[in-house]
Amino acid sequence: MILEEVLKQGVVDIFKEEYGVDLSPQLVTINITKKEHEGDYTIVVFSLTKISKKSPEQTAELLGNKLKEKTGIVGKFNVIKGFLNLSLTDDYWLNRLKEISANVTYGTFPANHKKVVLEYCGPNTNKPLHIGHVRNMLLGFSMGEILKATGEDVTKVNIYNDRGINISKSMVAYKRYGNNSTPQSTGVKGDHFVGDWYVKFGEVVKQELENIPNKPDDKDEAAKLTPIFKEAQEMVLKWEADDPETIALWKQMNGWVYEGFHETFKVLGIDFQKDYYESETYKLGKDIIEEGLRKNVFKKRADGAVIVDLTPDGLDEKVLLRSDGTSIYITQDLGTAELRHKEFGMEKMIYVVANEQDYHFKVLKLALQKLGKQWADGIYHLSYALVESPTGRFKSREGKTADADDLIAEVLRIAEERTKELGKIEGFTDEQAKELYRTIGLGALKYFVLRVNPYKKIIFNPEESIDFHGHTGPFIQYTHARIRAVIRKAGVTPTGFETLSGLHEVERELIIQLSEYENVVKAAAEKYDPSEVANYVYNLAKLYNKFYHDLSILNAETEQLKNFRVALSNQTGIVIKKAMKLLGIDVPERM
Repeated sequence: MILEEVLKQGVVDIFKEEYGVDLSPQLVTINITKKEHEGDYTIVVFSLTKISKKSPEQTAELLGNKLKEKTGIVGKFNVIKGFLNLSLTDDYWLNRLKEISANVTYGTFPANHKKVVLEYCGPNTNKPLHIGHVRNMLLGFSMGEILKATGEDVTKVNIYNDRGINISKSMVAYKRYGNNSTPQSTGVKGDHFVGDWYVKFGEVVKQELENIPNKPDDKDEAAKLTPIFKEAQEMVLKWEADDPETIALWKQMNGWVYEGFHETFKVLGIDFQKDYYESETYKLGKDIIEEGLRKNVFKKRADGAVIVDLTPDGLDEKVLLRSDGTSIYITQDLGTAELRHKEFGMEKMIYVVANEQDYHFKVLKLALQKLGKQWADGIYHLSYALVESPTGRFKSREGKTADADDLIAEVLRIAEERTKELGKIEGFTDEQAKELYRTIGLGALKYFVLRVNPYKKIIFNPEESIDFHGHTGPFIQYTHARIRAVIRKAGVTPTGFETLSGLHEVERELIIQLSEYENVVKAAAEKYDPSEVANYVYNLAKLYNKFYHDLSILNAETEQLKNFRVALSNQTGIVIKKAMKLLGIDVPERM
C-alpha cells in the first residue's frame, strides 16, 4: 500500500473510532508539504470539520496525535490553520528506500488489460515532417510509454493523409518539371524530394497568377484559376477513377515519402503497430451515416447534405456528408473509429492532434455517442498547442517550414559543439563520441518539447535546449552520468541500507522525491501529460546535485555511511533512467 493510502486509511479509521462515521478515503486530501513549512506530507482538514464539529486546528491536532500513536510512521507534526503537516520517521524513509530498491519494477503497475488505441503523427504525404509533427510524435510516443507503465494495453497507430488535392499538387509539379529525377539521382531524402515539388507548385501558381486578369482578392480562390491548379484538380478525378498512369505516379511518389518518413521515425525512436491510409479509409463512414439516418440521430437537409444537430451540446449543426454524397474528414473518422473498435475492442481511443482540431474531435465523440456507441465515451483528444520559432509561426506552403530533419541536424550540431567545448568526451573513441552527441542532441530536443504542458505553446530555440546547467535534457543526462561515475569510483555493490542513527535533511528529501515517482507516473497517465514526468525528473536531478555538493559520498565519515550514500545515488540513477525512458530519452553512462 502506498503512503498516501496508508495515511488516508489512518484518517478513515480515526473518524470511525472517534465519531462512528464511515468516511470515504476520497474526502481525505493529502499533498506534499510546501517547502516553506516543516513536514513531509500535509493533510487538508477543512472538509473534515463538518463531521468532527470542531475547528480546523482542533481537528488537525486530534488527527496528528492519533496518527502518531497508531501508524508508527509519524515522528512529529505541526498544525497551521487547517493544514496538518506530518514529518515521518527516519526509519520509515529508510524502509521505504529499501522497498523501492528491492522492487525492480518500481514505477510500473500490473497489467489491467484495458485496451487503448493511440493515434499520433498523421502526416500528409506531400512534404517532409516538420516541427509540429515533432511535438506530435514525441507526445504520442511518450504518452504510449506512460500508459503502458500504468498497465494499459496500448496499440500505437498512424494514419497517412495520402490522397486529395494537396498530394496532387506535388504530383503535377513533378510531372511537369521532374524530368524523371528521383531521390536517388538527386541525393535528396524522399520526403524532402516530394516536398520540393509541393513548394514548386506554389511558385508556379504565383507565376501563372500574373497572367490572369480580374482575379479575386482571395489568394486561395485566385489560385484555383491557374492552369496548374486545374491540372491538380483533374489529377484528383483521375486518381478517383483509378487511372493507371496517375495511380502509378501516386504510388511512386508516396513510396519515396514513406522511405523518408521511416528514416526520421528511426532517428527519433518512435514506432507504430499499425498504419492506416486515407486512400483506404476515406469512403468509410457512409454506413454509419445511414445508421444515423435510420435512428433519426442524423438528418438530411433539403440540399441532400447529412447533418447532426449539436446545438443542444453547445455547438452547431455539423455536416457529416456532402450534398453530392461525397465524404469529408468527419465521415472518414467516424468510419475509422468504428473499424478500430471492431479490430481492437478498445476502451480508450486517444487522438494526438493539434488544438486547431478541437471542434472536430468534439463532433466526432458526440456523434458516435448519440448513435449509442458506448465505446465512444473512451475517445480522448490529446490536444496540443502549436510550436513557433522565435520569429513567428512556421509556414510550409512557402517552403519556410522548420523541417524535422533540419531541426534534428541542428540540435545534433549544437550538441557536438557544446560537448567538445566542455571537454566531456575525454577517453571516448570517435564512435563513442558520435553516439554521445546523438544522445545529448536528441535528449535536448525531446526534453525541451515534453517539459511543457501540451496545451501551452512552445517557442522552440535549439540553442536554449542544450544547456548542461539549466532546465534541460542534457542537465538530467549529465546528472545520470555523474551518478554512474560515483558508482564506478565507489567500487562497492550499492546495497547499503543498514539502519543509520539519522538522516541528513537532503538525504531525506531525496528519498521522499524517489518515493513520489509512482504517483507522478499515475498522474501523467490520468492527465495525459508527459510534462508531469519531465518536470519530476528535472527536480530529482536538481535535488541529487544538491546532495552531491552538500555531502561527501566517497569520503563519508564511516564506511556504513559511504555505502548508504552510494546506494542512495544508485537508486536515484535508476529512477532518472526510468523516467527519461518514459520520455523516449536515453541517458549516458559517462560523459
